Parts: sequence; C-alpha cells; structure tokens
Amino acid sequence: MADPHGFLKHRERELPARRPVPVRLMDWKEVYENRDLDQLRRQASRCMDCGIPFCHSGCPLGNLIPEWNDLAWRGDWREAIERLHATNNFPEFTGRLCPAPCETACVLGINQPAVTIKEIEVSTIEVAFGFGGVQPQPPDRLTGKTVGVIGSGPAGLAAAQQLTRAGHTVAVIERADRAGGLLRYGIPEFKMEKSVVDRRLAQMTAEGTRFRTGVDVGVDITGDELRARYDAIVLAIGSTRPRDLPVPGRELDGIVQAMDYLPQANRVAVGDEVTGQITAEGKDVVVIGGGDTGADCIGTALRQGARSVTSLEIMPRPSEDRPETQPWPTYPMIYRVASAHEEGGEREYAVSTSEILGEDGRVTGVRVTEVRRTEGGFEPAEGTERVIPAQLVLLAMGFVGPETDGVVEQLGLELDERGNIRRDRSYMTNVPGVFVAGDAGRGQSLIVWAIAEGRSAAQGVDAWLTGSSALPRPVNPTDRPLVV
Repeated sequence: MADPHGFLKHRERELPARRPVPVRLMDWKEVYENRDLDQLRRQASRCMDCGIPFCHSGCPLGNLIPEWNDLAWRGDWREAIERLHATNNFPEFTGRLCPAPCETACVLGINQPAVTIKEIEVSTIEVAFGFGGVQPQPPDRLTGKTVGVIGSGPAGLAAAQQLTRAGHTVAVIERADRAGGLLRYGIPEFKMEKSVVDRRLAQMTAEGTRFRTGVDVGVDITGDELRARYDAIVLAIGSTRPRDLPVPGRELDGIVQAMDYLPQANRVAVGDEVTGQITAEGKDVVVIGGGDTGADCIGTALRQGARSVTSLEIMPRPSEDRPETQPWPTYPMIYRVASAHEEGGEREYAVSTSEILGEDGRVTGVRVTEVRRTEGGFEPAEGTERVIPAQLVLLAMGFVGPETDGVVEQLGLELDERGNIRRDRSYMTNVPGVFVAGDAGRGQSLIVWAIAEGRSAAQGVDAWLTGSSALPRPVNPTDRPLVV
C-alpha cells in the first residue's frame, strides 16, 4: 500500500492551482497550471488501500485505484500507467472530464477530504506520455474479420481500440470532418485541449484502426451497405436529440441549442473559420440548464466577451454537504463550482422560464418565475415573475435519445421504453451482428460509462465473431444499480 501513515500526516486535499481568471479568459488553454509531482505523491500517499476499496464500485470501469495510487506514491510511473491502462483506454480523457464518482466513494472521504484520485489519474498518464510510456500496441495477428464502428466519441474509440488490438480490422466512421465526436466538438478547449485527442488518435492509427471522417451513415452509406461491408457493426452514435423548451417565443432568432453553439466555438479556438458564427460577444446571455453543458456554455460565452451571463436551473440550489438521502458511497447531488462558474456570471436556482420575449423577430429577454417543488412537480410562486435581458439564449437541458430516422431505422433496430436502442447483455441489438455502446443504448450519461460500455461491447463483438474473447470487460451496467 501507499504510506500507511499518509492519511494521518496529510489530511488536506491538495489540487493544482487554476490559472488566474483574468488570464485564462484571454485564451482557450486548459485552466490548470502545471502539476507538482511532489504534491501529487503526497496526495497518493493518503490512499488507505482499504480492505474493501469502495472506489472500485464507484468507478464504472473498475479502475484499480489503490494499486496505481501506491505506484504513483513510489514514483514508479511505468508500472502505474500499466495498471491504469489495464482498465481504462483513455485516462487522459476521464482524468479531465469525469466527475469522479470514485472520489465520493473513497473510504477516506467518510471523515476526511477524499483522495484526489482523478488528479492522480491524469497526472499518471501525462507523465507516461512525457517519458514515452504510451506506445502503439498493434495485434500480433489478424483475424480476417472486419468491424465498422459508427461514431468516434469515447464509446466508439474504446470499442475500436479494443477490437483492433484483438486482431480485427476496424474502421471508425464519423460524420464530422475530424474524429473525436463529443470530445472534439462538444468539450471546450479550456477543459481539454484537442491536442490531447489527436495524440491518442495517432496511437490508434498506428495500431491499425482506420478512420473515415465526413461520412454520414444513413445518408452516404446505408444500413444494408454497412452490413454487406462489415462482419459486425458497433453503433456508438450517442444521444444527440436535444431536449427543447416549448414556451411562447421559442421561434425567435437568437435561441440556440448548446450543441449548435459549442462546436462552432471549438472550431474557432483551433483556428478554423466559421461563417456566420454564433457568438456571445457584447450580448446578455441566458443559459437554460445548470449541468456540465451549461457550464461549458458559460465559460465559452465569457471568453467570447459576453456582457453578462445568467445560468438558470429549475431545481433548487443543492446543499454544500452530502444529503442524508444520498449517503456514502453514492454520488451526491451537492453544490459544485466548475472552473467556468469561477469566471463570472450569475447562477439562479428554482426558476422556470415561462416565455421568451423579442422584437423584430429576435430575442430580447426571458420571462422567469420562481418555483417551489411539490409532489406533483413545480408550482410558481406568486409575485416573483420578472424579465432577464437576453440577446442570446442557450438551451443546455440535456438530450432525450439517439437519432432514429437514419441508420437505426434502416437496420430495423428496436428501441426501449426510453427511446434508446435496445440491446442484450452482450450489447447486441435485435439484429445479429449489430451492437450498440454508449449513450445510444444507455441514455445520456458520463464519459466513464461511455468508455466502459465501449470496452464491454468490444468483448461482445469479439466473442460473437470468434466464439470466445480474451478481452476484459467491466461489470455490465445491468449487474448493479446506477449510483450516478
């Protein structure tokens, strides 16, 4: 284990400093300063190597957290990255983007601040890239089987890498002009610079994975053509149908879905030209939705020079302490401050949008009312109606399921009661040889679940193609309750 007295000697939770707000608002670089490895090793020494490490159950990937905490404390980075990669294809993604349910399940977290698991994870992979510890792992032999992976987000990339290493010939098909899916065009540069994605794609290409970008499956290539071309298909198309806001004034110009806004900003941040870009410069911006996507919109709007930014959330403000109804080791709904929230703007809770106002066809304001939560939903509080000025309204209220009018319909795939693609425990749909992984089958979820599902689906595909599989598989999501 790590230092047996570490959690007694180092009781404070230390994280790397974020760059000063005025400085980071001037660029699109990641918000954190360089990591101090001495500080990191102190934090790793706090890991107790518990008899029952609940951090394992908190992590959908089943990461071997106490093992690589111990190795990081010892400074054995080469072995640490081996243990980290044993369960997670892309720790540089999860270490930046995952909300870390492992940390809320940390045993030390019962009466002390939890171990900084997420920071140790991302630091381990960055150190490994630095000394050349991340190299291509091409297969020893090819099986002669072909697999088409549709979608290049975290689920699709995880499935593709696992299947390539198993010896199958894998093509990842992506309708955007570059691979990466949500990682590239949904996640702002200040949360993860796209060079992080590119270096992993370079590794996958060297291993033999083929990438076909700019191909809209269901349009440029049909479901029947896919089945004729590949021995197996993995659909990792995400949950991309956004939840809308059916209120008067929704038709006004200046009301934009978050995923129509963020990709444009990401393109401009890396030097692309976007004709007619939607920008927050000089505008009062209202972001409807208080989750991660809403925070991404806040940080993006502030960097574009918004005059003001207001975030609206219909739910009441969470408490800062773990609620009694969400005991350890579950992931609690508490008040959290993302880097974007530090940078400016107002966060308003327990408010509902009743109308969007406009003049000459363009939005000018949002009429809101404070609400109280009741057993039947929400009821407005009398006398609380007011108007928030807005020339740009961003809808960041989540997603309701995958697009079904293209390849899903062409393949004749069944949907479940939530509108997601139905699959069995091997991740295969009702059509033999067609599998589904990630949000398209699970529903909108976390990046760590997407990678876990990609790995699990790859094991199912490999077993179906060859009769058995040596690929590792995380615990099936149906094997235990969801705690996040």
